[in-house]
Amino acid sequence: MAKSESKKKRSWLLPVAAAVVLLAALFVLLRPSGTENAVSERQSLTIPKAEITEVASFYPVTIDGTEMEVLAIRTDTGEIRTAMNTCQSCYDSGRGYYEADGTELVCQNCGFRFTADEVGLEGSGGCNPWPITEAQRTDTEDSVQIPYETLLAAKSAFSNWKG
Repeated sequence: MAKSESKKKRSWLLPVAAAVVLLAALFVLLRPSGTENAVSERQSLTIPKAEITEVASFYPVTIDGTEMEVLAIRTDTGEIRTAMNTCQSCYDSGRGYYEADGTELVCQNCGFRFTADEVGLEGSGGCNPWPITEAQRTDTEDSVQIPYETLLAAKSAFSNWKG
């Protein structure tokens, strides 16, 4: 009789364990990642100002199926600078994007280094992120909003992007 009860207990254990494993797998596969924002017409990428520091923050965004990235950084005087995370010179290589090294940004194609004061300046050219000027964004008390049209205008610079 003990063997029969033991078999009965084990007979339900396998299906329950399988169901738990299946539910856990579905949770992992179907949960939103939170790392990428799809922005459609009449929408904006919203960056909370509280997140912007002297170390660059990166914001992945998808525009019409193209993966892109915006960077935001605060200068040592407190000014917020924004730019596309692609280099004005190196973007065609696919590796013309930046990573933060402390308070500096480093081009992953040519190794050029620079600070927040050099980010987002119109007409700066060369190895520098594609600027998003104050005129191309909307600043509120709590956030910086990059409109769809601004993101769309930079889409072609991300066609070969490997960031």
